[in-house]
Amino acid sequence: MAVPLNQVINPTNEQRREMIRTSLETAGRPEDYEYIVNLLSPPPDITNYASPGEMKGVKIGIIGGGLAGLSAAFELRKLGADITILEANENRIGGRVYTYYFDPEGKYYNEFGAHRIPVTHETTWHYINLLGLNTLPLSVRKRNNFLYVHNTRLRTSDSIEQMLYPLYDLTPQERSTPWPELDDYAFLYLMLQLPPEIRSELIQILPEYSPEYLTLTNYSVRQTLENLGLSQGAISLISGVSPGTGALLNVSYDEITHEEYTLDYRNIYTIEGGIVNLPYAFVQSLLTDNPTQYQNIPAAQLGTVKYQPGQTVIGIYQSPYNNQVILTHRNVRNLRRTTDVFDYVVCAIPYSTLREVEIKPYFSNLKMQAILEFNYINSQKTLFMCNKRFWEQDTDYGRMVGGFSQTDLPIQSIFYPGDHILCPDISSCSPDEPGVLVASYNYHLNATRVGNMSEIPRYKLIRSNVEEVHGLPRRFLDSIVEDHKTVVWDNQPNIRGAFAMALPGQKKLFAYEMLKPEFNQRVYFAGEHLSTKHGWMQGALYTGKEAANQLANTFHDQLNSTSS
Repeated sequence: MAVPLNQVINPTNEQRREMIRTSLETAGRPEDYEYIVNLLSPPPDITNYASPGEMKGVKIGIIGGGLAGLSAAFELRKLGADITILEANENRIGGRVYTYYFDPEGKYYNEFGAHRIPVTHETTWHYINLLGLNTLPLSVRKRNNFLYVHNTRLRTSDSIEQMLYPLYDLTPQERSTPWPELDDYAFLYLMLQLPPEIRSELIQILPEYSPEYLTLTNYSVRQTLENLGLSQGAISLISGVSPGTGALLNVSYDEITHEEYTLDYRNIYTIEGGIVNLPYAFVQSLLTDNPTQYQNIPAAQLGTVKYQPGQTVIGIYQSPYNNQVILTHRNVRNLRRTTDVFDYVVCAIPYSTLREVEIKPYFSNLKMQAILEFNYINSQKTLFMCNKRFWEQDTDYGRMVGGFSQTDLPIQSIFYPGDHILCPDISSCSPDEPGVLVASYNYHLNATRVGNMSEIPRYKLIRSNVEEVHGLPRRFLDSIVEDHKTVVWDNQPNIRGAFAMALPGQKKLFAYEMLKPEFNQRVYFAGEHLSTKHGWMQGALYTGKEAANQLANTFHDQLNSTSS
């Protein structure tokens, strides 16, 4: 579906929302606008639940210094609490935000973690604007990228019907259906059959869901496509043309649909200088005595924040005294154990690593079951530091500025840097400049298989796949790639997975329970796995802010009940 793009630097809220309206009108569903904007907007300000300075002397421990933990700390500081952030990684901040720089000056970089910000993700933009960060568009007005499927190379402007349909065992009806219509039928048809208010349950966590919505969440992608009557040939075609979806055929169908609902891949942005500037800005604000972000709160009423890197939490215990929580954490360098006592705790680490933490007594049975089985997806990214941008050169293998190519080869997708998208002319942005290519970004089994290769064979495989996608001679890249680095998220200590992605039925069974506090409302939870936006910064930031609000509301109510 063609959606108008608006390549605006640092868009205002009004400009962003106009992009959303225009895109939804083009998609024929303007009625979804209010639902999307309202449900993805940040929760109310924490001062609606407790007053500035009200939590002076209250000790709060935050497990994890990713975006969820940082946003929770940022909000709770408004109330005067003494906050300690325990972060396992001693070398970098941001959790699954991971900008990698190949040069000391920070000119040549790309992202191993989060790398896209849709205009619909209101909570992410709330913090970007509050922290004064600059943003740049990543959307390309006219994509000219490659699709290399079934040993067939085509550009995104070429005819899938003519070049790929004959290679798959399609039914006569499928063969006569244009690709955009076939794709829309697979991933939009069921959603559009729902009334707007039920459709909005895609981005809500509720104690109960409507029966109509459950048809989207109780079946896998493959099961749903089969239920729609698509042949295995059509499913293979879809998996090839959209290999990201093809890698996720076993996950819940609504994990794909909610991204279509909120237009997550249209009008996307990044942060100037790297996404890591977002967690950097949080930490800088948190460690400043009188930051500018708290304009209406006197510095004397703000809380204190201690950021402790290199501290892995290994135990969460309910204190037998005074409704407190005990955290045991281990220094990653000398393995020394320390025990701290807190009045409240926000647990903002993934369930994949919470599984390794001793919990006494256990949380609720259903939450412990969710910690055991809630599904995470692996992903692998490999960056190539290139001494020139061969993909931008005026050749049969080039003419691409930004965007991404896709393939059914193991690398799955290639992302081109977007820093030349807005260049006025070639003299200011030459293809002879160095650039950092995301040579491979893949999910699930592709990520595990490629990621588990030893370094040299993996590099050779990825290099060969990139050459194949672009139609380059073998070993063409040997003189161009000067450095490379790979991150496999399943293998990252203290993270162990790229992002949560529910299996069929898991949202209905676990999502509401996962948000409930534990230990007599002393332990709260935040993170993208608890959100309706798995794998996006929106999910982490929203749940961090919401957990802070829940904690503040509980504290205020307990304070009032004690004093009355």
